Amino acid sequence: RGGMPSEMFRGLPPEFERFFEQFEGNSRNAKPRTQRSLGTGFLISSDGYIVTNNHVVAGADTVLVNLQGSTGKEHSLKAQVIGTDEETDIALLKVKADAPLPFLNFGNSDKMEVGEWVLAIGNPFGLGHTVTAGILSAKGRNIQSGPFDNFLQTDASINPGNSGGPLINMEGKVIGINTAIIASGQGIGFAIPSSMAERIVNQLKQDKKVSRGWIGVTIQDVDENTAKALGLPEATGALIGSVMPDEPAAKGGMKDGDVVLEVNGQKIDDSSALLRAIATEAPGSKVNMVVWRDGERKNITVQLGERNLKASSGKSGSAVEQDAPSIGLSVRPLTKEEAHVKPGTGLLIVGVEPGKLAAEAELREGDIILSANLKPIKSVEEFSKIIREDAKKRGVVMLQLQRQDRADELVRLALGAQEISQRIGHKYVPSIGCGAPFGVLQDVRVGSDDHICAPVGQRLS
Repeated sequence: RGGMPSEMFRGLPPEFERFFEQFEGNSRNAKPRTQRSLGTGFLISSDGYIVTNNHVVAGADTVLVNLQGSTGKEHSLKAQVIGTDEETDIALLKVKADAPLPFLNFGNSDKMEVGEWVLAIGNPFGLGHTVTAGILSAKGRNIQSGPFDNFLQTDASINPGNSGGPLINMEGKVIGINTAIIASGQGIGFAIPSSMAERIVNQLKQDKKVSRGWIGVTIQDVDENTAKALGLPEATGALIGSVMPDEPAAKGGMKDGDVVLEVNGQKIDDSSALLRAIATEAPGSKVNMVVWRDGERKNITVQLGERNLKASSGKSGSAVEQDAPSIGLSVRPLTKEEAHVKPGTGLLIVGVEPGKLAAEAELREGDIILSANLKPIKSVEEFSKIIREDAKKRGVVMLQLQRQDRADELVRLALGAQEISQRIGHKYVPSIGCGAPFGVLQDVRVGSDDHICAPVGQRLS
């Protein structure tokens, strides 16, 4: 934009022109503006290493750290960004000082109990060094800001400007990094637990990046209907939606429909727990997993690759219809050209009847059904038989789908019920940054805007 907001205002008196330029923000002599944002961080070593949030420093041209001396006088130091990890929203900075600096130590967030007192230190709204008190309200919160959400929740007052500041226990140790708030709530703040943060910080300090384990599967939670369809005694574990070809899981013998119950002896309650358990291990290491398959527990060993965010996608075709009973689908076999993933397997959905179970489960034309109740589908007759017999007996049918815009998904349809459980595969989209740059020992001045946490949500491991 430039000059007057519209050609229709040409010829107006100068005072009117100046009036409109106020709202355009673009006078003829306008100069580029420097954006500035505030956040918080805390020193973790006497030689100047500082921890803060990634969203506090992301996109910054210059990072300045304000330190407060013992006399209360502040001085600024230019900081170097050593490394960042967008997926956990952690950044490590370094400043050079003339003398050793005071610093904080990490505590053990795993040993914290809900109800224990905590302190939050930061720079709320740029007001400077501020301490607020509260309790640890909850642990293990997933606010869907990233793939490894496992936040501590506190009612200690946290506001914009506090991002990156420490959450401290009564021993004076850091048990969390203040990161996010629910803007519409009151006394609901979230901090990255120190059990996660310390490990990430050590990797950034040593390697300037974070390496995570990867097995190459899409994963989903297990609910009661899924557990029932698989014969699981309880709704627990992480369901493998699909195994990516030539990835570690495939090489280790994992299969679509496996439910991971344990990793290296650690119980897996849901897909988030599996994601964190695998990501914690180093690429190249071997993990021992207990999976549920064909009605029994099996032991599998997988050598991990290195995590990346690439996901597979499929293509669909078009055509003639045949009816699958009960669920409101019209399907046909795939042509040789269309059966590009598993030749000889799969049916193309060519019609979805409104108001039926398939429509309620958000199945759509172009989806490819690869299996039903974990049995590969090779013909319409085979599919119809599973719906009539196996699925009717269980009361649930679970379809593995391939879609154009996402990795393989498992969708559950409760036969004979009016309600259909929600789709359990969601494509994960990284957030720009969670929490307004919040904002201890210093405030971090950067050239980025504030961000508020927004729900996003299929997880890849």
